[in-house]
Amino acid sequence: MATAMYLEHYLDSIENLPCELQRNFQLMRELDQRTEDKKAEIDLLAAEYISTVKTLSPDQRVAHLQKIQSAYSKCKEYSDDKVQLAMQTYEMVDKHIRRLDADLARFEADLKDKMDGNDFDSPGGRGLKKGRGQKEKRGSRGRGRRTSEEDTPKKKKHKGGSEFADTILSVHPSDVLDMPVDPNEPTYCLCHQVSYGEMIGCDNPDCPIEWFHFACVDLTTKPKGKWSVWGAAGSLLRRPPPGRL
Repeated sequence: MATAMYLEHYLDSIENLPCELQRNFQLMRELDQRTEDKKAEIDLLAAEYISTVKTLSPDQRVAHLQKIQSAYSKCKEYSDDKVQLAMQTYEMVDKHIRRLDADLARFEADLKDKMDGNDFDSPGGRGLKKGRGQKEKRGSRGRGRRTSEEDTPKKKKHKGGSEFADTILSVHPSDVLDMPVDPNEPTYCLCHQVSYGEMIGCDNPDCPIEWFHFACVDLTTKPKGKWSVWGAAGSLLRRPPPGRL
């Protein structure tokens, strides 16, 4: 019964995931198309400027160049929005994977405790426990090889339904947040953490970090125009959270 309850609850939690993914991918395709259209517009403006530059007055040249610059800014804005949307999509899927990993780890621990308790309480349980302990010792190398794979949050597991038993009532959000992070996943920001939530790119071409979490740089919304975390003298305009740098 607990297995059926868990499966029903988990399926309910991911019921809208395909629609949300489809929506995000559609938005990314639209942003791609807008970017391509704007690049074509830039090419036309540049070709027009080159062909007529000798006949244009200084003011007309400035106005034409401003049009090209404005088109470039819009193109970059579309690209930034696409990157932001891709990050949100990744976090959306990763959240469900982490939760499933936490549930599987909790179930495995609960199952082991129950098996240990049954062996101890049964007649001759000590002999069974000893025998099983020897078997586990012989197989410990195999389990050790699986540890790194099970600790990796990006992998997907497909288990039988019976392995989800007795977990639905014991799920806590903190367990999901405490799951280990893939050591191969790149880190960003002043806090040296993986990408999550909303992030913003630094427009300084020499910035070694490039991407920052909104909260770490005291932002709540995306600022208009160019944004940089570095001052004119090369110092940080915003200090990282305590203990993060």
